[in-house]
Amino acid sequence: MPNLATVFKAEITRLARKELRGNSEGLKKAVAAQRSEIAELKRRIKDLESSVKRLARGAQASQGRASPASSSESIESDASGLRFRAKGMAANRKRLGLSAADFGLLVGATGQSVYAWEGGKTKPNPQSLAAIAALRGIGKREVEAKLASLKGQ
Repeated sequence: MPNLATVFKAEITRLARKELRGNSEGLKKAVAAQRSEIAELKRRIKDLESSVKRLARGAQASQGRASPASSSESIESDASGLRFRAKGMAANRKRLGLSAADFGLLVGATGQSVYAWEGGKTKPNPQSLAAIAALRGIGKREVEAKLASLKGQ
């Protein structure tokens, strides 16, 4: 015959589990709903942050067109009115399909100087700046001809 204490203990345990299960189901549903709400809020924050960045870029671009000196980009201007932008020079060099050494030869500098200019570590001197500006409007064939004449000397 089972002990009365063990029977009571088993019944109390069963009832406690049933009660806890009923209470925890509601909590589980609430936690799942909160997690999905948090995920939705994170998505909205991400979208809003990207919108803010896009608007800031647009404001900088329009501000840059209005007054280049107030732009946050590193645009340097000297007394001759020539502007230098590292990204612009790098894009022009890539457009022309030149190595840094070849570009340096055309502007009267070394390849290492070209890399330093593109990296924003240094700025070209006025003579190099004028040579860089002269390379802006010419095509690949003209650059190849100039390069061939410089290497031939």
